[in-house]
Amino acid sequence: RFISKIEEVLNDWKLIGISSGKPLEKGIFTTGTWEEKSDEISFADFKFSVTHHYLVQEPSDRDGKEELGEDALPLPMQDLLCMNNDFPPRAHCLVRWYGLREFVVIAPAANNDAVVSESKCNLLLSSISIALGNTGCQVPLFVQIHHKWRRMYVGECQGPGVRTDFEMVHLRKVPSQYTHLSGLLDIFKTKIGCPLTPLPPVSMAIRLTFVLQDWQQYFWPQQPPDIDALVGGEVGGLEFGKLPFGACEDPISELHLATTWPHLAEGIIVDNDVYSDLDPLQAPQWSVRVRKADNPQCLLGDFLTEFFKLCRRKESTDEILGRSAFDEEGKEVADITHALSKLTEPAPVPIPKLSVTNMVHSAKKKIRKHRGVDESPLNNDVLNTILLFLFPDAADKLADLFESRTSTSAGNNPPPENEDYNLFSHFKSAPSDSLTYKLALCLCMINFYHGGVKGVAHLWQEFVLEMRYRWENNYLIPGLANGSPDLRCCLLHQKLQMLNCCIERKKARDEGKRGSLSDRSPGGASGDHSGDNPDKEKEFGKSWESWSDSEEEFFECLSDTEDLKGNGQENGKKGAKESVNLKPEGRLHPHGKLMLLHPGEPLYVPITQEPAPMTEDLLEEQSEVLAKLGTSAEGAHLRARMQSACLLSDMESFKAANPGCCLEDFVRWYSPRDYIEEEVVDEKGNKVIRGELSARMKIPSNMWVEAWETAKPVPARRQKRLFDDTREAEKVLHYLAVQKPADLARHLLPCIIHAAVLKVKEEEALEDISSVKKIIKQIISHSSKVLRFPSPEDKKLEEIIAQIMSVEAIIARARSLKAKFGVEKCENEEEKEDLQRFVNSLLEQPEVSVVGAGRGPAGSIIHKLFVNAQRVPAVPPLEEELRRSGSPEERRQGLQSEFPPPAGREVILRASVPRPAPYSKALPQRMYSVLTREDFRLAGAFSADTTFF
Repeated sequence: RFISKIEEVLNDWKLIGISSGKPLEKGIFTTGTWEEKSDEISFADFKFSVTHHYLVQEPSDRDGKEELGEDALPLPMQDLLCMNNDFPPRAHCLVRWYGLREFVVIAPAANNDAVVSESKCNLLLSSISIALGNTGCQVPLFVQIHHKWRRMYVGECQGPGVRTDFEMVHLRKVPSQYTHLSGLLDIFKTKIGCPLTPLPPVSMAIRLTFVLQDWQQYFWPQQPPDIDALVGGEVGGLEFGKLPFGACEDPISELHLATTWPHLAEGIIVDNDVYSDLDPLQAPQWSVRVRKADNPQCLLGDFLTEFFKLCRRKESTDEILGRSAFDEEGKEVADITHALSKLTEPAPVPIPKLSVTNMVHSAKKKIRKHRGVDESPLNNDVLNTILLFLFPDAADKLADLFESRTSTSAGNNPPPENEDYNLFSHFKSAPSDSLTYKLALCLCMINFYHGGVKGVAHLWQEFVLEMRYRWENNYLIPGLANGSPDLRCCLLHQKLQMLNCCIERKKARDEGKRGSLSDRSPGGASGDHSGDNPDKEKEFGKSWESWSDSEEEFFECLSDTEDLKGNGQENGKKGAKESVNLKPEGRLHPHGKLMLLHPGEPLYVPITQEPAPMTEDLLEEQSEVLAKLGTSAEGAHLRARMQSACLLSDMESFKAANPGCCLEDFVRWYSPRDYIEEEVVDEKGNKVIRGELSARMKIPSNMWVEAWETAKPVPARRQKRLFDDTREAEKVLHYLAVQKPADLARHLLPCIIHAAVLKVKEEEALEDISSVKKIIKQIISHSSKVLRFPSPEDKKLEEIIAQIMSVEAIIARARSLKAKFGVEKCENEEEKEDLQRFVNSLLEQPEVSVVGAGRGPAGSIIHKLFVNAQRVPAVPPLEEELRRSGSPEERRQGLQSEFPPPAGREVILRASVPRPAPYSKALPQRMYSVLTREDFRLAGAFSADTTFF
């Protein structure tokens, strides 16, 4: 049954009959693609897995093959003698030992199972022998015996009238007579047992591998960051704005040099227990591979991983810094924190009057009282350095803050078209010169060097106190772009921008109050810079600067204008007359082109209120409310009313500035497309332009008409505020105060990833490694997909961090190799380029051949490295003698003390010899031997003629 199962699998995979193919090209085992198919069969209840390994080849033309017919050796036997692919750098062990392009392996399916007893091995061997004979399959079949780690295989290959047996020896201790070439040749000849007297020549390929572990320490270019300097704060805030980069240990642990003699005839070279001709410097081929340290510790990677761990912490700031911070309000605050901790669905929270303010002020007092200076997680120097770095304007509060702020934010902006600068919009982080971005870097630094999560909580608390201080004292926050929140940035950045808007409005109002208690003239503070935009003035803060009233004097409408309800509707002469008597208020400047339709006076552009700025969570909240109103008539009406608050306010300002105006006047200024003008010929035959409202404005019970009827002539300064900055600022400050360190880390992670990508790009630019450029592009596109969503999955974030770490490791490796091969020191330009190419290919390929072997530029450097590593401190002559008279290996190596004893010796012996009788067909015989410190293996393939024996 077992045999028939094997035959079935071979039939399924179409491995029956003559295999054909071209002779193997040089290096195809490394460059070609290997594939494998697997299946499972069982012998009684013992499960085996059958795997077919093969090199993918383009189908060859089969016409030439037909004539060869019977004489042709099976392909695997031809491969045994092929010399083009000795010692492939990466391949299955059977490919390395036997040079096969295709084979099938039968191995125990479970990892811990093993076929150990001899009888079982023989049973398996005879089974495969019969299966091969029955099917006529010419692919070699191997059975794995003994424990998996020993990689012991026995196998067989059959062809018409010929058979090859694959055998193996695997020992821990090496018999001394087999450590050199002459001993191995003896085994090979005995094994062939050739009946001919002059033996056909044996061809040899030899490879010695030398390992260099002791890379001298000064070759490692990375300096560890100077932590004391950072703590002392002498470096200034500069260090806080940078992410560190590079490996802390050498990312390249070993260099393996393989010296190869590819074609040697027997007798050309002497290598026995007393003398050896195999001098690595004379070897015709050198190739090098480097062993990379497994996951070398890299600074940027550590920073990112530690910061990411912060996202998983559960504690709130006050738990970390000790409950003492908010003792009294503990209970009441707890519910608020609870309500607001769900970032994803921000719910409006009823904030008890002033509770947050009290909370923070009492907190500040208590923190100072309860916590001794020593206990605070961040020492004062570090804290002050960071705060100065974040708020550079704090150094000179005396200077006019507004001036200094505009200059700083404009000064360090890179040109907006710079794609690196605009990364923030892909990553939803924050611009790289903004306060949020700097804060992220500082928190990352503190989390790593200064007190971990406690330090983060402490700095955040100080940051929130600074925000409140700025709000209460009208100091603008530096490092944020003007205007309403930028929805392309992260929510935290939007919140800070929102706070800045509030401060700006409050500041303008307070200045207005101080400036004078009467209205300023329209041409005053606001009139002078309004000429550039004759249409509706919406520039930020403009209308507010000319206000004189404090916030308590805002009211819905003035009692003395109650009787003017009818004003502005075209309801007869009386209304118009009265309205002309009204004093115009809140004018910005005359429009210039337009006149009022009825009184014929110039139309004035009113001072209007700014629409309220919104952050994305507020917008979401608002759209949810609007969506919940449904599609019923009242719902639609309510929704329209909510959305028209701004329109109503503008209408009231317009009426106040232009007494006697009508809806058409307003529409001509506010929405010119809704006023349609056409030329008509009047009774006297003159062409006149007559205008009317658009169809949309004439719909019965139109919202604009309704709003116009309810609007009263109230200048902007006396209307109810559209944007209640006090309430909004308190909301933002509360939102900031209840952020846990974990929420904070989640908010700022996009900024950190953004910074890491910029850092990696900057470092890569110095090295110029093409493979890294590709990976960076992938990281950017991957991150912009992942980070766009409000709460990305941890697994995806981990993937991004892992990608960044792998790039850092590659760059660190490139630097390490460059330093070791002295690329920078090289004077000759051509040599420098060659070395640079060599270093780059070492990073990307498993094995790189050295041009000019031991005599090329790279070869001489490698030689020097080995010589330096071999330089033993002066040994006294006696010990030197004893060392010389050591093992035969050491005695023979004494001649070439520039190189250490080889870590691995590989020898391939080949011959084409008739077996078993002198008149048999000459068939390929091959033996591979590898010798390392703790391992000795012989793998032989011996062919015999099954017809003439």
